[in-house]
Amino acid sequence: MIAAGELQPFVPFGREHCRNHPNAFNLQLRELQPASELWSSDGAAGLVGSLQEVSLQERERECWQLRKGCKGVREEDVEFEEELYAAGTVVVWSQGSRSQASNVYKAFTVDSPVQQALWCTFAAPHDKKDEDVEQTVCIAQSSCINVHTVTGKDFIAPLPFQVSNVWATKFGLLLERKNTATDAQLSPPGESLPTVFSMLHPLDEIAPVVCKHAGLFEGSRVQYVTDASMKIVFSCCQPSVVVSYDTVQGTHSVWALRRVTQDERSTVLRCSVDPVGTPLGLMASGLLTSHLRNISRLDSPGGSGATGTSCVVSAGSPLHYGALHSHQSRIMTSSPGLHSRVHSPSISNMAALSRAHSPGMAAPSFSGASRFNTSLHSPSQQHHGLLPSASTSVNDSAVAPEVEPIVPDLCMEQLWSETVAAGGHREMSSQASKVFLTSDLCENRYLCFLVESHQQLRCVKFIESNNTSQLIFTSVTTVAAKDAEPLQNIDAMLVLEACGSLVLYTGITRVSKVFVPGLLSPTFSLTNHLSHLSRAPEKVSTPANAGSRHLQRLDEAAMPSPVSALRGPNLKHHEGSFLEDYTFQHATTPYIQALRDAVCNRLTLELNCGRMLRISIPEIATSELVRKCLQAVRFILPKDAAMKVLVKWYNIYNAPGGPSAHAEWNLFVTCFMTLMGYNTERLAWTRNLHFEVPLSPVIAAKKARPSDGGSEEDLDYLLGSHYHRQMTSQPVCSSSPPPPETPTAQSSLDSAAPLFPHIPALFYVLHLLYQELQLDELQRARASSLVCLLQQLARDLQLDEYVDVYWRDHPSLIRGFTESCVIDQTVIGQMQRPSFLRAEPPCVLSWLSGCLRGEESPPFPCLPGICTRTRLLVLSFALYIVGDENATSTSVSKYLVKLSAGQKYSTSELHYRRQSSVKVKISCETLAEQLVVWLTSEGFTLKDLESVPFGVALPIREAIYRCREQPCSDWSEEVCLLIGRQDLTKQAHKMTLAKSKASVGSGLSLEPPVATEADEEEDGMSDIIQEVTGLIWSQDLRVQEVRRLLQSSRPVRVSVVQLPEVSDHEYIEEKENKLLQLCQRTMALPVGRGLFTLFSYQPVPTEPLPVPKLNLTGRAPPRNTMVDLNSGNIDVPPNMTSWPSFHNGVAAGLKIAPASQVDSAWIAYNKPKSPELANEYAGFLMALGLNGHLTKLATLNIHDYLTKGHEMTSIGLLLGVSSAKLGTMDMSITRLLSIHIPALLPPTSTELDVPHNVQVAAVIGIGLVYQGTGHRHNAEVLLSEIGRPPGPEMEYCTDRESYSLAAGLALGMVCLGHGSNLIGMTDLNVPEQLYQYMVGGHRRAQAGANRERHKSPSYQIKEGDTINVDVTCPGATLALAMIYLKTNNRSIADWLKPPDTWFLLDFIKPEFLLLRTLARCIIMWDEILPNTEWIKSNIPQIMRGTFDPSEDINMETMAQAQDYITAGACMALGLRFAGSANSDAFDCLYEFARTFMKIMSFAGTAAVQTGYYNLQTGLSMILLAMSMVMSGTGNLKVLQLCRFFHKRTGGEMNYGFHMAHHMGLGLLFLGGGRYTLSTSNSAIAALLCALYPHFPAHSTDNRYHLQALRHLAVLAAEPRLLVPVDVDSLKPCYALLEVTYKETKWYKETTVELMAPTMLPELHLLKRVKVKGPRYWELSVDLSRETQHLQSILSRDGVLYVKLRAGQLPYKDDPQGWKSLLASTVNHRSSGVRAFKPESISTFTSEPALVSFAEFFCKTSEEIQQRDDTLVLFSAMLYECVTQECPEMLPTYIAIEQAVGALRRGDLLQTFALWQMRLVVELWDSRVQRGPANRHDALLTSEFLPVMKNMVDVALDRWLTDNSAVVRSYMRGEALPKAAQSIMLASFLVYRSIPSLRNTHTQLEGCSSLGDLVWRSSRLRIPLRDLLRLVPVLLGPASGPHSVPGRPLQAF
Repeated sequence: MIAAGELQPFVPFGREHCRNHPNAFNLQLRELQPASELWSSDGAAGLVGSLQEVSLQERERECWQLRKGCKGVREEDVEFEEELYAAGTVVVWSQGSRSQASNVYKAFTVDSPVQQALWCTFAAPHDKKDEDVEQTVCIAQSSCINVHTVTGKDFIAPLPFQVSNVWATKFGLLLERKNTATDAQLSPPGESLPTVFSMLHPLDEIAPVVCKHAGLFEGSRVQYVTDASMKIVFSCCQPSVVVSYDTVQGTHSVWALRRVTQDERSTVLRCSVDPVGTPLGLMASGLLTSHLRNISRLDSPGGSGATGTSCVVSAGSPLHYGALHSHQSRIMTSSPGLHSRVHSPSISNMAALSRAHSPGMAAPSFSGASRFNTSLHSPSQQHHGLLPSASTSVNDSAVAPEVEPIVPDLCMEQLWSETVAAGGHREMSSQASKVFLTSDLCENRYLCFLVESHQQLRCVKFIESNNTSQLIFTSVTTVAAKDAEPLQNIDAMLVLEACGSLVLYTGITRVSKVFVPGLLSPTFSLTNHLSHLSRAPEKVSTPANAGSRHLQRLDEAAMPSPVSALRGPNLKHHEGSFLEDYTFQHATTPYIQALRDAVCNRLTLELNCGRMLRISIPEIATSELVRKCLQAVRFILPKDAAMKVLVKWYNIYNAPGGPSAHAEWNLFVTCFMTLMGYNTERLAWTRNLHFEVPLSPVIAAKKARPSDGGSEEDLDYLLGSHYHRQMTSQPVCSSSPPPPETPTAQSSLDSAAPLFPHIPALFYVLHLLYQELQLDELQRARASSLVCLLQQLARDLQLDEYVDVYWRDHPSLIRGFTESCVIDQTVIGQMQRPSFLRAEPPCVLSWLSGCLRGEESPPFPCLPGICTRTRLLVLSFALYIVGDENATSTSVSKYLVKLSAGQKYSTSELHYRRQSSVKVKISCETLAEQLVVWLTSEGFTLKDLESVPFGVALPIREAIYRCREQPCSDWSEEVCLLIGRQDLTKQAHKMTLAKSKASVGSGLSLEPPVATEADEEEDGMSDIIQEVTGLIWSQDLRVQEVRRLLQSSRPVRVSVVQLPEVSDHEYIEEKENKLLQLCQRTMALPVGRGLFTLFSYQPVPTEPLPVPKLNLTGRAPPRNTMVDLNSGNIDVPPNMTSWPSFHNGVAAGLKIAPASQVDSAWIAYNKPKSPELANEYAGFLMALGLNGHLTKLATLNIHDYLTKGHEMTSIGLLLGVSSAKLGTMDMSITRLLSIHIPALLPPTSTELDVPHNVQVAAVIGIGLVYQGTGHRHNAEVLLSEIGRPPGPEMEYCTDRESYSLAAGLALGMVCLGHGSNLIGMTDLNVPEQLYQYMVGGHRRAQAGANRERHKSPSYQIKEGDTINVDVTCPGATLALAMIYLKTNNRSIADWLKPPDTWFLLDFIKPEFLLLRTLARCIIMWDEILPNTEWIKSNIPQIMRGTFDPSEDINMETMAQAQDYITAGACMALGLRFAGSANSDAFDCLYEFARTFMKIMSFAGTAAVQTGYYNLQTGLSMILLAMSMVMSGTGNLKVLQLCRFFHKRTGGEMNYGFHMAHHMGLGLLFLGGGRYTLSTSNSAIAALLCALYPHFPAHSTDNRYHLQALRHLAVLAAEPRLLVPVDVDSLKPCYALLEVTYKETKWYKETTVELMAPTMLPELHLLKRVKVKGPRYWELSVDLSRETQHLQSILSRDGVLYVKLRAGQLPYKDDPQGWKSLLASTVNHRSSGVRAFKPESISTFTSEPALVSFAEFFCKTSEEIQQRDDTLVLFSAMLYECVTQECPEMLPTYIAIEQAVGALRRGDLLQTFALWQMRLVVELWDSRVQRGPANRHDALLTSEFLPVMKNMVDVALDRWLTDNSAVVRSYMRGEALPKAAQSIMLASFLVYRSIPSLRNTHTQLEGCSSLGDLVWRSSRLRIPLRDLLRLVPVLLGPASGPHSVPGRPLQAF
């Protein structure tokens, strides 16, 4: 009998919570009675009569379920129970564990009563391959299912039919349709409707499930599940199966649930689409019509569901969903006739009508209800005569052809079914009330279902087929049971027998009864009486009512997932209450009535009095050692034998009042040996196990009690408890020496014992387990307890070599055991000696040692799944030390041999191997890297490494140390964790985080500085991260200066001196005129500010975006009086501020970083209330498009904004949406844009009055959306639009230049960089046509659709039939430039050469020369060189030569041409080197800027000739070119120029020039120094649009170029700032980078050093980026393979984590590197140790372990009176660890020191430490032998190891010289020496690696000479060095002078 533990009363936590929940029901109750009586424990008794009915219904609806919850990294971290409780309309999800109280995790309240609540996981397909798994709670109501995900998403899925049950499966939900009684008569003959549907995601459509029956006669046809008699009773995710019950035959079937294959899908669809049978008309016979009319609803699933009157029945199809396809919802709603037919009145039962007519949910419910309008609850008897056939058949022809059936998602494949007469009973078995999966202790798996009518549990055994794809069901066993529950984690189930007693089963093996303290086992009479009572209702139990179970359990959920619908609705309430009263009166003694809610090993007992108790069933073992031994036993024995042992042990261990935990091992040994046939009373050591501690009174009392029967025979002598002293130096038995027994009197083994035949096999697995425990420091203490058992078995099996191994490991322990038991020779034949039991004992440490010495060793035996540590370490050594690259993959068998066992490998092991062999292929160059990656893939962590003994771990530590120096940048987080690079771990963690979440916040979680004064806030630039800018520009305050220049929210200073002759009135006017000039500048600032603050802000979703206001007032000194433009003294242009406020909105919106969380609602929420802010909002919308957030705006809102007809909003929106969809060819956006472009509309369409600027924006939008696609139709339209003639009615007459330019830019974007290979456009002659637009000529006839529009010429503008070059030239020139961008096409470039005669020069506007030069240069991209010669080479020859004075040269023409050409060339240079910070390009541009300024400053001839305006234009372009080159670098010289121009406000400095200069400033500090410009084709195109060299003359000027396009420069920005962040402090810091450029035709591969934070060059130019030492750990990112990794770092704020090396200080604190710890040790190494003060440790390392070690062990203190040399030694160790950067080696150093010290003092108890020491020395030797070059690889490089090694040698040699006789006697095989000698001898043998010589044939004794000795010993594999130590012993004094002299021994 077993005692159950942890009794606690159980009340579902949800019930408690609901009592306090303010739902309507509770409020109503509270008015009538005090709350304390609300839920009385006995159900009905405490309730007031008036409320009895209510409460009963309420209680009946209550249901709950529990499951195991797990939080944390691994499952075993925190274990708790989760409860999902539903009552009324409330669902409560709570969590609680044994250690902590329950708490509510989530509570949900829904509108209608909850029918069912369950957990379910949905897989949402995320990308192409990986899926996101959503964990959810699903709440089923009558009309819909609410799905709430853990991440906070809520879905409501409307139900198109009434659902009887919902099941959670691996793929999603399964829904069972409620079958109404009328189904049968409704469905046409031969047809039935599907009954089971699946929902794979709450947003997916509900689809029918198909099934595939097993069996030959069916031909396993695939069909919909239409069988109304099939009820699902269970579903499960792992494995994915469903159990169903056939109500007609009374049998259960098991189905595998999987996704439908393609052919199954097509089979089902094909058979249900072909309408076999008669044409439509014939079926419309009166009979069917009247039948349908009587039942007043349309329920035909027939061929054309559109006609209610005629249903085509296809003979072959199981189901005909004709017209019920979802995409038809539009058609459905179109005609009222159809509409009313689809929703017949009877639907009102499922509330569908109300839903269908509510606007919010119309669409889903139409598609849903119209497809399954079949399940209506009960036939409603309202005869509306809905189907007048005449009127409806009209629409049929229209609807019918378009329909398709629904595509099924899941398929149920039948795996097994009960035979019909199950168990030979005459009566049919009722539906299973409980189904579950369980497994037994030997890993057999069963599917069990409880059939109540027969009171039996049927267990079906199943196994996975070899490829794990299919389950094979084998045998059925029945167990008599009234109820049962599985106990998952102890592989057992608890069965409630009919008599009321609890029995534990494992699988189908009965283990024992379970005793629940406090519950008497039921007496016979009571049971009898009750069983009679419970039989009564069973007689009326019909299949329909089978779900009701026994009536006493009305309020309890019977199913594994509690379902309330099944509880027999036909029971009257008075019956129920009568029964409750009845039981209440009679059943006074509590007995168990049901079991429920098993989680892990806990479950609830439900008592007849309504109380519930939670109990836990104990586990099979608590001690790790016992558990491992049981695992090994289970592995090696045949299943039946193993089962016997496990059941026996379980009973002994868990008997009531059983042993305490620490006696568990002794109990196990005794039990185990008894089962093998030993008499444990006769062996001294096992006898001693019991009585070391007196029996505790409880056990003594228990012992006195007579045995309870069962398997308690063993209790008599098993109940001792102890903790034995195996670790003490004197043997256990020496305290009470056993009476000397002669071997004859010795006990012999009982050969009849169950385990007797298996003793050798068991001994061998336990030996391997012992080897496994040796490799784990935490388990090693337990190994010594195992040795006692092992040595006994080895002695009795006469395996002396094994005994010798145990003696060597535990010399002091084993000497005490001398007894052995005789195994009778006659029965020895019964023992099965397995083939794997070899005479030579496998020893894992010597195997590893052999590896290090380079010897060939046979493969090591290993128990799969049990000896995991052995496997890991053996393969690691094979890989790293032996150097076999395939050790872990293909050639595992060379090193490991797997034991074949009594049973197959556990499937999990095979599966596990399969997974790890398909591990991610990571590029590994070296063995060390391979080892580290492989260990990680096996789940090995640093924590595991700490428990590996130090000698074994050293090679792994060395591999880790090597990897740490030069890791790969693309390793996974786990690998980086293992090699101890926190910087890389953090980086990898961020990458995985970023993959899992679509958008992740800023990497630098640095708060923007809080502004001190209120007015600071408003300038909109407070979000620049100062920690980073402070590092980039640490010397000065240039960022503050830029903020000062770009702020537009404070009034400007207007200083005008009042001259004496000026009157006050005139003075005011003067001030206002001055203010107007200053305002030209203020209004231009936002364009630059947008670039400066680009992407620097994460908006708060609950607050609107702060927009700084545009302040156009001034303050006049000295009195600071206000100056305002609105005073009416001067004329101010109208609408002056409309565009500036648009730009202001853009600038504000551009602050939002692309990674922020922005949704449609927030965008709409920002809409301003006042109409004057509409322009700002328009700009804000455009900015959202530029940073990619506008895609989230709902189409409905976009439509809303456009219909308002506000011009600015339309411009912002169209440009924004197009930028967000850059290059996607998105159709919906194309439609949106086409409406605004007359040329893209059909010629006959209505003329829409679209404002001109909106048309321009839409044309550019087309260019953006189709960027680089070469889309023919759009290209054709845009080409003709460049030369669009003005129309007759004044249309297209104003601002034609900007439209033509836009068309040209758009055409260039569409064909961007395609050059001459424009596919399919040769007939358009694009380049020729553009050339004509550029130079002029006859206009060609308009081709194509728009011919009609341009018939009549304009009445206003007379252009004749030539092209107006002034309008078309800029667009055409830039279009050519963009189409041939970077193609180096010389013939096109020559078209663009400036003319080379004066005559022709006069015909070209100088501005066009600028454009042509620019275009020509960027076509000849590769010829651009960053020097002045190249720029001058663009000026035609005639201007450069000397002038012949006789020629009539217009100097003005020449000067202007020269300046504009220069400006064009500079612009091209700027684009070519954009964002590169190329110093040559910068110097060259700077020189030209200086030249231009000089010309301007002399108000002399040249300035007059060129004209101030033209010079200023040229200068602005050069300034912009410089800003492009130095973009993001904040160069001071450019900043000075910008500031100089900022100050100039008078004269010709108009709005446009200010805009240019401040854009330059913005580009210079792009994104606060985090962004720079790219030179990709797309970026160049964006820059050409944004920096078009004609700037607006005033703030409302859009004539030549739409102002909004200036912001497109953002599309060229890319983040390339790399910010090193110290991983310990998480603060940005300086770090040295080494950047290697790839080789190009201009320069060889070069490497430069940069101090980060810095801008990286464009990534495609780079080969490698590396963080250089010695301050920080090196880290190399190889870009030749892939740039993805670095790109993702840069796009997340460019945070690169770096880790400071020990002993180093950051650059900020120590710029020269003179203060570091190692600086003092450069010159002479030895002084380093002496100079090292432990106190200074904290400056080098932040490792807390090292700091405290220095604190407590390296300083002299009062408590520890240590000798100085120890302190010095510890300090030296610490110094070594710190300087070598391997703090993890400190424990190893200490361990070595301790081992050596113990050996020298002679108080070693085990030789284990010497084993480790030997491995360390061997590793060192192998490293040194490879040559001095490899010395630096080894971790222990210092003098420490040789010193320690020498100490060991000296100590052992000293012992050897004194005790050579002991060694000789050991070799002769004589008895072992005394205790002290024994330990030293064992130490000597272990350390000198001398094999067990006692029974070798090669006796070394008889050697005559050294050579002979060497030859003989070579076969024993004794290393030469160790052999020489033996020479004096072996050759002895006999050899005299020949013996090797003593001195050289020391040399080894």
